[in-house]
Amino acid sequence: MGPVELLHMSVFSQSFSPCGRFLAASNNYGEIAVFSLSSSLSPEATGINQKPILTFTAHEGPIFALLSTDAHLLSAGNGEISAWSWAELAKRNCFPPLRSSLEIPEINDMIVNCRDNSLAVGGGDNNIHIMDLETGVFKSVLQGHTDYIHCLSMREREGELLSGGEDGAVRIWDCRTGQSVHRLEVYKYEECARPQYGKWISCLTTDSDWMLCGGGPSLSLWHLRSLSPTSIFPLSGCQRQAMFYQDLILSVGEGHFLSHCLLGGDVKSLIPCSPPSLNTVALNTNSTEHRVLTVGGSSDQIDVFTNLSYKAFSLSF
Repeated sequence: MGPVELLHMSVFSQSFSPCGRFLAASNNYGEIAVFSLSSSLSPEATGINQKPILTFTAHEGPIFALLSTDAHLLSAGNGEISAWSWAELAKRNCFPPLRSSLEIPEINDMIVNCRDNSLAVGGGDNNIHIMDLETGVFKSVLQGHTDYIHCLSMREREGELLSGGEDGAVRIWDCRTGQSVHRLEVYKYEECARPQYGKWISCLTTDSDWMLCGGGPSLSLWHLRSLSPTSIFPLSGCQRQAMFYQDLILSVGEGHFLSHCLLGGDVKSLIPCSPPSLNTVALNTNSTEHRVLTVGGSSDQIDVFTNLSYKAFSLSF
């Protein structure tokens, strides 16, 4: 890959292997890189250990979503989902994957519903498509958004799926019936609204009765039983991904900072990262030995945090 491509690279998504020893990351050129966390975290690690053990072209065009199941890495490009065997990727093999075609532009997010072993897929046709992971067959479509879908989240205990989109709505779906049970238009809440950034919802995550969402509107914490915002975070720019972590909220978006926020709404710290703008933050919960936080964005560098306060080193595509 030439210097021009590296200059314009964006890392959009990342996923840890089920064993927690590997990290997969995807970029705007349709490539997937697989990194060995065990070798990059070893005390003897050198620069070569921070490069991928395997890089391959998986899709034509950008890969916006990666997701790991018990045995596979799922990758989504325009209208196509591929399943790669983690056992093979770990051996540096990228055998032709299982592919499933979905005639929609831009698949932006995927999430597994463990209750019925299905995959929910959201993207450019404004709908959520539900696929049976056993058979690879798409079995239903959830319709309601009026513009394309950016992000999905599961409330496992309640059997609910949440979706956020370009239309400014967060919808809550009953997975059993496929019906939309609530619609929150976040930009209509004065304390969240930022008309200068638009109304689109680009990040969404849930933790039992709580939801985080943001994008055009400010990143905000919502109580899902009362469907009301309880904290608004004064972060600049559009947030692209956020997560709950212990008693903190971690968020990335425009600008080169990983934000640590307190649940009450205060920003505790802003940690500088290598990419000038950030798209993705992921925490490796699959292995205590390799428990790292990784951040990627508009660069070929993926920052690795072994503790939350500073970057330990960077992996590079």
